[in-house]
Amino acid sequence: MFQIAIRTSCAALLLLLMPALVWISGWLWSPGMRDIILRPFYIITETVSAPWGTLTNILLCAWFLWCLRYRLKPAVVLVILLSAAVLIGQGVKTYVKQQVQEPRPYVQWLGKTQGMDVAAFYEQKSKARSRQVHEELMNMEDKAQIPHWLGKSWQADTGFAFPSGHTMFAASWALLGVGLLWPRRHYKTIAVLLVWAGAVMASRLLLGMHWPRDLMASVAISWVLVTLSCWLAQKLCGPFTPPVQEQQEIEAREPQ
Repeated sequence: MFQIAIRTSCAALLLLLMPALVWISGWLWSPGMRDIILRPFYIITETVSAPWGTLTNILLCAWFLWCLRYRLKPAVVLVILLSAAVLIGQGVKTYVKQQVQEPRPYVQWLGKTQGMDVAAFYEQKSKARSRQVHEELMNMEDKAQIPHWLGKSWQADTGFAFPSGHTMFAASWALLGVGLLWPRRHYKTIAVLLVWAGAVMASRLLLGMHWPRDLMASVAISWVLVTLSCWLAQKLCGPFTPPVQEQQEIEAREPQ
């Protein structure tokens, strides 16, 4: 348990670095960033959004199973634990959002620039909020400020900000990679997951969906859930260290 906590803690601190620096700098979201920069981040954020997030979840479960190469029974248990860690995180996110009720950056911006009543906006049902976002964007004097695809994204995501569900999804998988795959030396997979999670987090800031503190809280929640999940996986599925035959394969493919 201690070694798992050390690994996941180091990875969590790495993920916290970017939003912490943004928070300290005092940076606040505002429109005007070039489409050529924003669009790739929108594509990255869509890897977590429905329905693509489900596909991402399935692919990552399959990849983890291949990396760990458990037999059928522990493999089934592992899939359940991996999915549970992500789904519980999303459940915690939904509960906390309703308790904190923090407006999204783009909603506050619309309130400031368009005179929209933010409190009244959040008293409406989801479909009504979506319609109002569309109307506010249509009433803007400079419609070119907000790309059409970004406006559509806002209309589809009108809930509260704190914490970030996208960040919890991506951070959970990145931390699971560190917790489960590090003993098997799948360092490239871990690096890709960490970079992907960092890019998802950055996309939530740049698209006007979240504040830095939302991301930081999401990483912290993910760390708790993942550390417990990895500990349970080790108890129920067996050690993460590779068997003798796989250890020989690892040593053979590593450069001398």
